[in-house]
Amino acid sequence: MRLSQFHLATVKEVPADAEIASHRLMLRAGMLRKHAAGLYTWSPLGLKVLKKVENIVREEMDRAGALEVIMPTIQPRELWDETGRWQKFGPQLLKIKDRKEAEYCYAPTAEEVVTDFARSELKSYKQLPVNFYQVNTKFRDEIRPRFGVMRAREFLMKDAYSFHIDEDDLGREYDNMYATYGRIFTRLGLAFRAVAADTGAIGGSRSHEFQVLADSGEDAIAFSDGSDYAANVELAAALAPGARAGAGEAMREVPTPGKATCADVAALLGIDIKRTVKSVCVIGDGVDKGGGFVLALVRGDHEVNEVKLQKIAGLAEYRLATEQEILDALGAKPGYLGPVGVDRGKVRIVADREVAAMADFVVGANKVDFHIAGVNWGRDLAEPDVVADIRKVVAGDASPDGKGTLKIARGIEVGHVFALGTKYSEAMNASVLDADGKNRPMQMGCYGIGVSRIVAAAIEQNHDEAGIVWPAPMAPWRVAVCMINPKNDPKVTEAATALYDELNAAGIDTVLDDRGLRPGAMFADIELIGVPHRIVVSERGLAAGTFEYRARRDSESRQLARAEAIALARG
Repeated sequence: MRLSQFHLATVKEVPADAEIASHRLMLRAGMLRKHAAGLYTWSPLGLKVLKKVENIVREEMDRAGALEVIMPTIQPRELWDETGRWQKFGPQLLKIKDRKEAEYCYAPTAEEVVTDFARSELKSYKQLPVNFYQVNTKFRDEIRPRFGVMRAREFLMKDAYSFHIDEDDLGREYDNMYATYGRIFTRLGLAFRAVAADTGAIGGSRSHEFQVLADSGEDAIAFSDGSDYAANVELAAALAPGARAGAGEAMREVPTPGKATCADVAALLGIDIKRTVKSVCVIGDGVDKGGGFVLALVRGDHEVNEVKLQKIAGLAEYRLATEQEILDALGAKPGYLGPVGVDRGKVRIVADREVAAMADFVVGANKVDFHIAGVNWGRDLAEPDVVADIRKVVAGDASPDGKGTLKIARGIEVGHVFALGTKYSEAMNASVLDADGKNRPMQMGCYGIGVSRIVAAAIEQNHDEAGIVWPAPMAPWRVAVCMINPKNDPKVTEAATALYDELNAAGIDTVLDDRGLRPGAMFADIELIGVPHRIVVSERGLAAGTFEYRARRDSESRQLARAEAIALARG
């Protein structure tokens, strides 16, 4: 490709709402152009990168034995009603009507459609296992689209769905897809971790996320420094503490004027924050289900883990209590709340395991400007109604597998694998005849990769002040051949063109910058768009018998013989 014949439209200024590096650089490099919130056109440059990712994903899925299909992006309501997700999926589901007033949605995922396809196509266990995949557009009506294609409303996704006669067979395909994803992200040149994850709204019994490591990542992942253990912080288990110590203090009310946080209370009383208890008030699914008003307790230096709390009976769909609900139940405002003296007929106490093992701790007195010190379970208040792991793990915690301690890193989720089981096949009556001639609902797996998100995640992980630093497999071109002042000497054009032709003939994806720009502007563009190798052809170099070579990650360029420059560009 000659840049004089290519649409390359780099810019210096970007909108103020471009908050993260990938969004800014994709706009500056001209890879994206915005039309509305979360809706973008991918330029020829952006599409070249996107296709590089898509091709690697497709090659590895085919290698793994999956079969490619294309499913509709507009899906009928009737299928979503069968699984109950027409209502449950929430406002992210974009609902539309056709001219006959029939209702549809713009697909955010394809479990319903693929299950409908499978139940009409698959009749016998002899047709299993099978894995159908597609690379297709999805739409989720994000309440706040941001970060460019990192959290866009419309995006490109590879989604795959496997069907099996039993759980053992599903397990084998789950492991196959897990390994396939590892190969995909390794081939893309990304630093990533596979972490155990919560199954969330999609459901299932087993789940792993594939996280590209980046400081700007929205997800926190916990990993051991002494083993291969890794999990999303939402799922990472906190080990149970040791036995509770005996009471050593008398319970007493202490004044804490204006001190509404555990840190402030600990500082005022001259104690470690680990001796304080934080109270979080939530409303559960109903008293009859163990919900109602619930006081969730964690140690003062810890935070409630929302996903773990949702797993407590009666709290699957909990919400934070309002200030009025808190006043009605406890008689005080947040900052001074605690479990001592509350009406346990109306208030359910859910304590983190760490809190249940504490002695002589400090809680709010349910009275403004006062706390209670020297509190002990059994003596000063009844034992908690529920004791469970409900906190977020923190750096320095013991690893759940007993090997090493946990560290916390930021990550960007780019892939997710789920063992769905029979959640969708049972709801939609997708069954096959087994070896005994009996109908059996198919076991299902679900495997997704955010193809367009990978592009942004790669930039978050690989950039500098000059622009993007692509991993070679994702770069729009591997080599840029640049010409300096070709009008002054026809030999420059001749030598550059010959080099360009030779590299492309050798299968090395090469671009020729023949736009006639000044060296500074030309080099700035090539660095901005992240081409891994740059070879400069100039009058001075030709006179000396050299070419100027610079790898994108190098700090300085080098004058090399032609063969040496080609060898480095080849890698």
